[in-house]
Amino acid sequence: MNLPELGAFLRTRRDRIRPAEVGLPHGPRRRVPGLRREEVAQLAGLSADYYTELERGGAKSGVQPSAQTLAALARALRLDDDERDHLFHLAERPIPLSAHGPSAHVQPALLGLLDRLSATPARVITDLHETLVENELARTLLGPSPARRGPSASFVYRWFTDPGARAVYPPEDHPHHSRVFVADLRAASARRGRDAEVARMVAALRRRSEEFAMLWDTHDVAVRRKDRKRIVHPMLGVIELDCYNLLSEDGRQRLLWFTAPPGSPGAEQLELLAVIGTQELGDGEAAAREEPAAPGPEPSR
Repeated sequence: MNLPELGAFLRTRRDRIRPAEVGLPHGPRRRVPGLRREEVAQLAGLSADYYTELERGGAKSGVQPSAQTLAALARALRLDDDERDHLFHLAERPIPLSAHGPSAHVQPALLGLLDRLSATPARVITDLHETLVENELARTLLGPSPARRGPSASFVYRWFTDPGARAVYPPEDHPHHSRVFVADLRAASARRGRDAEVARMVAALRRRSEEFAMLWDTHDVAVRRKDRKRIVHPMLGVIELDCYNLLSEDGRQRLLWFTAPPGSPGAEQLELLAVIGTQELGDGEAAAREEPAAPGPEPSR
């Protein structure tokens, strides 16, 4: 593992990003043109000390960044695909071949749009509804993420296998969302072709959920691009919002955001949501919210 070269690469990528590009104020006392080390650490979900060791080459502590840590750094530093691959090469980690799953590399165009949606709940998800990254308002609206890996990282999978996952919507809305999720999953399955990940998920869901099996056999297909949703919030009650999806060119990732018409009750509730913040949510309420984001990386040392 070429830790000195990796550290130098991280420094140069950090220096080229302006604070405004990631939603940070420039400030009159900023002494560096790009981001500070602690800012990169915060964006990647790492400790400042750990990231500092990475930039210094890790000679003293012998840091060994995991693939999850590298993926988080690639997102924080807005690396394109070639730069992401180079980062993994330097760390001597296998380059992720899949564009899916919680550790997938977020497409820069979607990430750039997410950065500009600070006033509305928004997140980037895969076509299997695995959350890759989200903003603070999305966490406030839908709750912070539980630690999930494997099939249960997909909210669609949890929807049909974990009754608690449905608490985010009123019970009378559940049949509608079930139909939408299955039709969207069938579209993703066809788009991916003979994809083993989707095949395993569909097979498991057919075994575990009669509702899923019945809906899957209808062969309904529809990519979810827009929907009207009623979301149950523990403090604000039911919030009625418009949900929009912007798909990447290959359809494998999408930017999802929530909004409401000006002057509507939903718009007023969104304003209150920004005031409440995630600190008001209890741990028990957080576990059953929609499409949780991937948990922050745990640095391996």
